[in-house]
Amino acid sequence: MRYVFCPKCGTKLKEIAIADDGMVPYCEPCGTPWFDSFHSCVIVLTYNEYDEIALTRQSHLSDTYTSVTSGYITPGETAEECAVREVKEELGLDLETLEYAGTYWFGKKDMLMHGFIGFARKKAFQLSEEVDSAEWVPALEAPKTMFPERPGNALHPIYRKFLKKRGLSEQ
Repeated sequence: MRYVFCPKCGTKLKEIAIADDGMVPYCEPCGTPWFDSFHSCVIVLTYNEYDEIALTRQSHLSDTYTSVTSGYITPGETAEECAVREVKEELGLDLETLEYAGTYWFGKKDMLMHGFIGFARKKAFQLSEEVDSAEWVPALEAPKTMFPERPGNALHPIYRKFLKKRGLSEQ
């Protein structure tokens, strides 16, 4: 988000050059630069001891495609804490391990996605109201129903990292 008015005093911001950052919205009365801001969220590919991936369907996203757990990071929470919390909230699973899989920019919603690969023992899901359905899917079959690969979709790069980590080959 690019600021137009000062969040503190409401004054219309002017752009000034700030060192290497270029032109930045600036509030003269407050003496404060307002750098662009964006949402931070997590995306977690959860797998089990049988190399199955937890795929979810949420009707507000799609009636056709499946994805993995994701959610917004709340103030004061680390990306890792958010990943563990979201998997617990949405699927009812406790992650035993969590591995960082990189950051991904999702320009469609101005979000920085922190990707993770998490391990949880296979058990029945306890779904939150946010999730319409979930299933354990053999890893190599997952792309058949996942959101298609396209720019901004972090799921496929994380999926490929998972395959490499587990020594599996794409079909």
